[in-house]
Amino acid sequence: MRKPLSSLLLIASLVFASGCGGGSGAGNALSVGYVTNGISPFWVIAEKGARDGGRDFQVDVQVLMPPEGTSDQKRMIQDLLARGVDGIAVSPIDPENQGDILNEIAANTHYITQDSDAPKTDRLMYIGMDNYTAGRMSGQLVKEALPDGGDVMIFVGRLGQLNADLRRQGVIDELLDRSHDPDRRDPNEGVIDGGKYRILDTRTDQFDFARAKSQAEDAIAKYPDLDAMVGLFGYNPPKCLEAIKEAGKTGQIKVIAFDEEDDTLQGIKDGLIQGTVVQNPYRYGYESVRVLAALARGDRSVLTDDKFLDIPARTIRQDNVDAYWAELKELTAE
Repeated sequence: MRKPLSSLLLIASLVFASGCGGGSGAGNALSVGYVTNGISPFWVIAEKGARDGGRDFQVDVQVLMPPEGTSDQKRMIQDLLARGVDGIAVSPIDPENQGDILNEIAANTHYITQDSDAPKTDRLMYIGMDNYTAGRMSGQLVKEALPDGGDVMIFVGRLGQLNADLRRQGVIDELLDRSHDPDRRDPNEGVIDGGKYRILDTRTDQFDFARAKSQAEDAIAKYPDLDAMVGLFGYNPPKCLEAIKEAGKTGQIKVIAFDEEDDTLQGIKDGLIQGTVVQNPYRYGYESVRVLAALARGDRSVLTDDKFLDIPARTIRQDNVDAYWAELKELTAE
């Protein structure tokens, strides 16, 4: 399941150059694009779902993974539009500043968001989970790990991406026992002191895996009494755990995870990670292709009244990790 970054970069470059066929072949009448917000094992699972959707709904699927950020994502979207695809599903990296390119999709073809939303744009639907609620689920895992309170650090790939912002806010609001308010935003830097729990800081790494580990190492050095690390992108928890092990603080600093990387699931099995909140990237890919194929064929019944296809998050702990991991392997088997 888990692939090294070099392999993932190769996948992304090859996919960008030639597309990823997902239907019955080049003779399919319809084609759609599936654009991620980066390169990670999470997106490899989503790609499998998109390819299976292409097979089942008779549509050619091009899966594109931008390695460097918004400029690459924009270039990939423009390439898809130039090819005249029948729909695009995108996970926007910076929705507040990508309105022009995202609305360009809507002006030219069927446009939906998946994984992360851009509600101020002209998208027809968002497919994914409620990221704020998922963040609060992560906060609940922190409470389980630290019932008496403690000092917490948050690690995430980037902020400004709506799913990341919502997850982070959900963690903070849960730890501070606040009311449910997805529109609330705390400053991205500095201490947020709730008395029982203190969020010391939020560190970003811009999808740089080496930097993700170094951020964790810096936090351990700067805060010798740190109690917990919360990793909100899939690769963050394994990098936090590596840093903790190398610092000789295994068991002293609790790890709360997000997503389903193999190292995360193994860490839960071994009792080194409290738990993880998982999405369903396979269904993100599959449902995106299903919806786009239907829209391209003139069927708008696939659109919900609230423009949201909810694929709920789940919490995985030591008592259900084996069953979940077996389910994941079966789902993604070739």
